Amino acid sequence: MFKAGKVAILGRSNVGKSTLLNVLIKEKLCIVSKKPGTTRDNIQGILSGKDFQIVFIDTPGMHRPKNLLGSSMVKRASSTILESDLVLLLVDAYGGITSEDEKIFQRLPTEKINFLIINKIDRIQKHRILPIIKKAQQFPFKEIIPISASKKDGTDIVFKKILENLPEGYPIFPEDQLSDKNEKFFVGEIVRENILRLTRQEIPHSIAVTIEEMKEKKDKSNQRIYYIRANICVERKSQKSIVIGKKGQMLKKIGEHSRKEIENFLNTHVFLDLWVKLCENWRKDPYMLKNLGY
Repeated sequence: MFKAGKVAILGRSNVGKSTLLNVLIKEKLCIVSKKPGTTRDNIQGILSGKDFQIVFIDTPGMHRPKNLLGSSMVKRASSTILESDLVLLLVDAYGGITSEDEKIFQRLPTEKINFLIINKIDRIQKHRILPIIKKAQQFPFKEIIPISASKKDGTDIVFKKILENLPEGYPIFPEDQLSDKNEKFFVGEIVRENILRLTRQEIPHSIAVTIEEMKEKKDKSNQRIYYIRANICVERKSQKSIVIGKKGQMLKKIGEHSRKEIENFLNTHVFLDLWVKLCENWRKDPYMLKNLGY
């Protein structure tokens, strides 16, 4: 008997959805940051076994949108509910079940198989978990599972329960495929993750990274090398100055960190050419959003 299906991972921003996906597929597929709003698109991570294939869908955080980018993110997250066989809804154990969480609970179709995942239990004392479970039992979840995705505590139980509830079917993707996204997408995400990690708080929501060129070349010693030209779009001049840094030091640092990760990802030498562009109010401009891939 072969099992196959799609599993949506939903929840508010910064509850650990991307971390959980990375742990379940045993690959670093999605970028992770402590800053909310990191994931902007639905990303499918594919795990294939001898008698199963699970397509996990990481989604942007559910929130009240303040601009067109935010609206696009919420729509993309909501759309996964209908196409999925099973929904994992994550909450942050430290903050408990909030009113925003409850609004998301109420949007879940009762005919779906819905799991509540209480994440980040390593951040609270054990006796505080039970009240969260009792509150969650007011809602029709098939399973309520406390975990710490970052510590890989309880994630094996999540995986076991998913397999138990996955429908019979046929593989959706080739067994050697890891994601529905292409190399360009992940290269851009690597650059964006390093910007989030290395720059100040005001930067995260205001940046977008596009890969303008990505092709194989030969260097001066006739060695194979990938040339990658990426644009970093920011909304304000002050943000451009932060990303570039004094005498270009921040941009150089972003480039060095990103290049190493991209080389590991592509398994080849890389020349990374980064440019910072001013794209005023791009998050509110439908034309610019489309051009930037949102």
